[in-house]
Amino acid sequence: MKNDVESGQNNKKALIARARTVGWLLFLLAIAVFGKLIRVQYYDEFKGKTWAEYSAKNDLKIDTIPAMRGNIYSNDDRLLATSLPYYYVGLDTKVADSAYFKNNIDELASLLAKSFGENTAAGYKNKIMRYRVSKNKRYLRLKSRQISHLDREKVKKWPFFVKSRKGGGGKFETIYKRYKPFSPMADRTIGGIDPKSGRGYIGLESSFDKNLEGKAGIGWVELVEGGMKIPVGDALNVQPEAGRDVYTTLDMNFQDRAEIALRRKLIESRANYGCVIIMEVATGEIRAMANLTKRGEGKYEEVFNYAVAGGADPGSTFKLPTMMALLEETKMNPDQITVNTGAGSVRFRGTSINDSKRGGHGVLTATQVFEKSSNIGVHLLMQRYFFSKPDAYLSYLKKFHLTTPTGIHMKGEKPPYIKDRTSKQWSAYSLTFMSYGYEMSMTPLQTLALYNAVANDGYWVRPMIVREIRNAEGVEDKIPPYVEDKPIASPETIQKVKKMLEGVVKAGSAKNISSELYQIAGKTGTAQKLINGIYTPGKYYTSFAGYFPADKPKYSAIVIIDTPQGEGANYTLYAGSVAAPVFKEVADRIYAYDVSIQKPIKDSLPEVSKDVKWAGRSADLQIISKELKLTPVPGNAEYAAGSLLKKGKTNWQSRSMSSKDVPDLQGLAMRDALYILENKGFNVTFKGSGKVVEQSLPPGTNAAGNKTILLTLQ
Repeated sequence: MKNDVESGQNNKKALIARARTVGWLLFLLAIAVFGKLIRVQYYDEFKGKTWAEYSAKNDLKIDTIPAMRGNIYSNDDRLLATSLPYYYVGLDTKVADSAYFKNNIDELASLLAKSFGENTAAGYKNKIMRYRVSKNKRYLRLKSRQISHLDREKVKKWPFFVKSRKGGGGKFETIYKRYKPFSPMADRTIGGIDPKSGRGYIGLESSFDKNLEGKAGIGWVELVEGGMKIPVGDALNVQPEAGRDVYTTLDMNFQDRAEIALRRKLIESRANYGCVIIMEVATGEIRAMANLTKRGEGKYEEVFNYAVAGGADPGSTFKLPTMMALLEETKMNPDQITVNTGAGSVRFRGTSINDSKRGGHGVLTATQVFEKSSNIGVHLLMQRYFFSKPDAYLSYLKKFHLTTPTGIHMKGEKPPYIKDRTSKQWSAYSLTFMSYGYEMSMTPLQTLALYNAVANDGYWVRPMIVREIRNAEGVEDKIPPYVEDKPIASPETIQKVKKMLEGVVKAGSAKNISSELYQIAGKTGTAQKLINGIYTPGKYYTSFAGYFPADKPKYSAIVIIDTPQGEGANYTLYAGSVAAPVFKEVADRIYAYDVSIQKPIKDSLPEVSKDVKWAGRSADLQIISKELKLTPVPGNAEYAAGSLLKKGKTNWQSRSMSSKDVPDLQGLAMRDALYILENKGFNVTFKGSGKVVEQSLPPGTNAAGNKTILLTLQ
């Protein structure tokens, strides 16, 4: 016992001794730092003077050095946003000695006139001379606009900019500009930064600003004419720390197809705005988020994120949670329960409830009510099962995650508005109107999250758009998918509504988008717009939400088209003819792109027309030829083209893209053609969509004098 006490006392003394040692070391370090400050301030020299002398004579200040902002990447590591350095070019006219100045001023003036063109050589020389002899001025900005890094490397070889003991004076003021290689694609989702503060103010740039911005450094600057700050030394500079890189879940191939299909339909229907979201079912990773707003006749741009912040009455897409609540509450067989919807219009407490079909649907099963999107049928089912217990219905909506935001890691999500009976807006009509998507507000993303949960066998998944934050050493923060551990409904209910969602496309309100290659499951929604507090006939918010392939869902998606205004008496403005076709076009493209969701290829290939032709990257064509048991693609070129001679035999020809002449682009997809031409310095314009069928400059043309090319796509 005595030994234990003595041992404890010895340990305590040892700890106290160590603490004293650390304290003395910190004290000595503080003295050393203070001594360094004194030495730099009063003994170290800059331009032949101590810093104290130089600071007293010149307007010398300590200023922040901006950090390089982090990059934003796509799911396949493509660069979506980066900061590029640009430079103002200036000259301290009094640094160089007289001999150097006299021998080199003419050459500098000539280079300035030739390269910058804002003045003549004589004009540049006279202005520099005036600043050199002036008592009040010394620093002259030589170009009003910034130059690129490539131009800076050229200027560094000019007189006054080359490091010299007797010369010098040339200065570069660095600024960073944000560059988005895929702009205007996903512009609003990626976001932007405030040019004055350098901080993100919308989109991912704002949501992850703390990660992207890095840490500013500290350095000496000299304040000169016009309030410009010129770096003068780095003796005490604290170097900035670059921002982190943000890796998103976006796939720019999906984004491209979503925007093309959406824009085409918006122009055709002259709609106010539109939105498309594509999400991976199992993980909630968002592959595309397109938001286009009308900015003029036939012109649509990304200016507002409707996907996250655009709340509206969802309309008939909300019949899904209503049907799920009915099935959970009653355990009914929806193929056996019937209601009589009559001739298409009924009165309920003085208010008309109407179906879109003239003459009505008559007697419908609960399944048919959903597939044909009957407002009357949903009302009658709600009246039968929930009018006596509205709180039960509301509790189901809460269980389905419809009363709270999704929690996506992105600023600006608008909370859903689904009222309960404590609300002042609750009325005797509320339960009916809510059952088919009125008197509420939801964003497209919140609606999609429910459909995605159904596709995921009832397990709700939080939508996510960023998967990793990385620094120079590697992954700093990994954001895993979030999946609820309990399903939002019973397996029996999920299987029943899955069958209903498939029925909507097979024989219901969206049968026009049925595909022979794969099955789409989903629901149309057409809601009258609430304008000045009144639901206005003829003004619709149309939508289609669903997933595919229905048998093994991999992707869920939602399409919104707001206030379509098609021309002609036969042009319908309902979701089945406006939003649903956009969904199918996007789904078709994804199905063709993603081999993993395609049905296995049969061993015996069907007869294929000899008119079939392929063109593209050799690596991609090699995969196709292997799967289809075609002649192997030659591997001696990055691109190739081929045509089918007979079953299994293909005539492949390599295509060289390295020549300076105009390449042969026939048959190439737009993204491949654009990539090739822009890397060769061409200005590309195009019309149509699909693959290149014509090019304004024939293959082999020497393009030295003409760098503009028109591509016709089909």
